[in-house]
Amino acid sequence: MTVALPTPHGPARVHTDEPAHVRGTLLLGHGAGGGVASADLTAVARDAVDAGWRVLRVEQPWRVAGKRIAPAPPRLDEGWTAVLGALRDDGRLDGPLVFGGRSAGARVACRTAAALGADGVLALAFPLHPPGRPERSRAGELTGVEVPMVVVQGETDAFGAPADVAAALQGRVTASVYAVPGDHSLKKNPDLVAAAALAWLDEVHPRC
Repeated sequence: MTVALPTPHGPARVHTDEPAHVRGTLLLGHGAGGGVASADLTAVARDAVDAGWRVLRVEQPWRVAGKRIAPAPPRLDEGWTAVLGALRDDGRLDGPLVFGGRSAGARVACRTAAALGADGVLALAFPLHPPGRPERSRAGELTGVEVPMVVVQGETDAFGAPADVAAALQGRVTASVYAVPGDHSLKKNPDLVAAAALAWLDEVHPRC
């Protein structure tokens, strides 16, 4: 099911995958270079639904409008916040609420988790820094997350290797990093990406 929801920057779209019995809600955002049908998001959504999670993939207004370049982070956060408010008003956020996404979508999830009441954050291919520019670190977005969090990172990710992400999160007992084969796209083995995500979900929100 796909519905359009208003935001301050135009309509967003929410793509819903519904399980037979809802165990919790997983909200996923896409990256700056692709949409909600990326290989990793598709695999995670499939396995999460099988495990009882309602999966809501949020397509940001700029993608809905057919634009090629993502807007600045504050506008992404505003779109995400508006969508979440509408979903909450509609009673679509049953059970534990986990924010997630890939790349830019993971950054949005991290930045908004505290203010919007997330119970966990699932970050796929978190862009710790621009390629070749480690001095422009975005580690503060990761360390600002106070709820349980996992980062699933490609072993050859030019935006930050798993070891670099783990170093940024050192001392955070509620944060985990899973290294998987591949680069920033996480296309090499999407099933393994999904398996890592579901293992973490089962750990922090066990099945009843």
